[in-house]
Amino acid sequence: MITDEAPPPAANIRSRLLKLAPYFVRQRGIWGVAIGATVVAAMTEPLIPALFKPLLDQGFTGKGLPLWFIPVAVIGLFAIRGITFFLAQYALARVTNDGMEKLRNDLFAQLVKAELGLFNRQSASALSNTVVYEVMNGAAQLISALIGLSRDGFTLLALVGYLMWLNWKLTLVVFIVAPALSYIMKALSKRLYRLTRESQDSTDALAYVVEENVLAHRMIRLHGAQNQQIERFADLGRNLRKLALKSTAASAAMSPLTQIMSAIALSLVLVIALVQSRDSASGATVGSFVAFITAMLMLVSPIKRLAEVANPITRGLAALERGLALLQDAPEETQGTYETMRATGAIEWQNVDLQFKPDSPPALHAVSLMVQAGETVALVGSSGAGKTTLIQLLPRFLNPTAGQVLIDQVPVQDWTLRSLRQQIAMVSQDVVMLNDTLAANVCLGQTPDRERIQKSLEAANLWTHVVQLPHGMDTLLGHNASQLSGGQRQRLAIARALYKDAPILILDEATSALDNESERLVQDALQKLMQGRTTLIVAHRLSTIEHADRVVVMEQGQIVEQGAPAALLAAGGAYARLHHRGEWVTPQA
Repeated sequence: MITDEAPPPAANIRSRLLKLAPYFVRQRGIWGVAIGATVVAAMTEPLIPALFKPLLDQGFTGKGLPLWFIPVAVIGLFAIRGITFFLAQYALARVTNDGMEKLRNDLFAQLVKAELGLFNRQSASALSNTVVYEVMNGAAQLISALIGLSRDGFTLLALVGYLMWLNWKLTLVVFIVAPALSYIMKALSKRLYRLTRESQDSTDALAYVVEENVLAHRMIRLHGAQNQQIERFADLGRNLRKLALKSTAASAAMSPLTQIMSAIALSLVLVIALVQSRDSASGATVGSFVAFITAMLMLVSPIKRLAEVANPITRGLAALERGLALLQDAPEETQGTYETMRATGAIEWQNVDLQFKPDSPPALHAVSLMVQAGETVALVGSSGAGKTTLIQLLPRFLNPTAGQVLIDQVPVQDWTLRSLRQQIAMVSQDVVMLNDTLAANVCLGQTPDRERIQKSLEAANLWTHVVQLPHGMDTLLGHNASQLSGGQRQRLAIARALYKDAPILILDEATSALDNESERLVQDALQKLMQGRTTLIVAHRLSTIEHADRVVVMEQGQIVEQGAPAALLAAGGAYARLHHRGEWVTPQA
């Protein structure tokens, strides 16, 4: 957790604003309206106290000021202020929302195209919080604060200019408080920046606890860990509450401190003004004195807002830093240029090594394996032997530390990712479904064809259940297909693979959640699907691999044996030992 961090220096702030600029400066005409209206609204501020001088000096004496002047001037002034304020606010909302939409879209596009290591470094809750909430709120706060800074800055300049014109000696007194006010703002801004960063980290930790408890709700209940998790959540919540209170205290302190400094300046001005009023040579009048005091009091509000603007600016910058870091530090997956409509399906691993961390044992070591187009190969071995790791090299979910993987004699690094992954259909033991219709989950990423969808569902032994759903294949599945049982979700994943009709099929424990009857029906469908396709099977159930052309046995990241299932069983080697130890469970009749 961050404990001592200063706000980014001015140069750093400028660099961040320049990176954000492309998102918010595209509509320059609307920006011109926003800035122009803001300037006009600010310039009307000194006209309010300016009306008091002729009103007091001439209006009440009946000399030289027509009766209609004051109401016309007041109504006209406030009409101009109202119109320009509306134009500025609407134009600001337009450019802000348009810019945030583009930034949000770019962040999400970066997220779905980012190299896969990003998802190991950051939790799902932290990423979603950054893309959906922090960046949007940060951009809104920052842009609003900058516009407020511009409006109040112009207002301050206009009022100070008017004060200097009225009485430059009294105006100089106002600047006595400037150094003290600057020091206070700098100190509180530093504290606010640090507290904001700590609050963001604490919010991420709190969201991650919720995410973990949602994903692992069965395990938590099975082990009776609810109270433990409640206390864990409460501890993080207490820390977040403390940080929020500290941040509020730092932010709230700016206003009273600003008012105190303003009161000191006002007291000095009143004393000096009374002294000047007794000197007839000074030319001071009641009207000019009231106009000066009014204008000076009007300085309090913009000064107060300028003092408070540090809070949204620091919050906005801290939030946007996370989004900008996501854009900059999550590069897209590297890819080549080779493309083809449909591969033949020949696969080769050439002396492949894979090590997740420099000081960890290798997950794969010197693995060389060739799979012919159309061949069905089963990868077997104990848990942790490297089977799933080996097949994840094909779609480049992992990249080898040494050696290379080829499809149709072309290294996978030389393929475009889209073309490479079009050649592969995968069904894993971890089934993931989107919160969309059943049909959309079957034809994911491809052109929908309802007849093909139905055939895929029939082949996966799921159609009889689909027709019983309220809206058939147009039924919304909910979070990760919560309306379906585990076996039905597994069959839906198989239907998705059937629909994709790729030349390479990967089955990673694809039938692990099926009952015996469903498995027999799905196995029949898979046997038809495997015709003319290269199929890689990772399984612990003997029935899943007994029709494989070849079995490859792995131990500790290496291939120790391969051959036809019957021949390996007869040879009495590693495959036979696994079989006799009961590593596979043969389905009951």
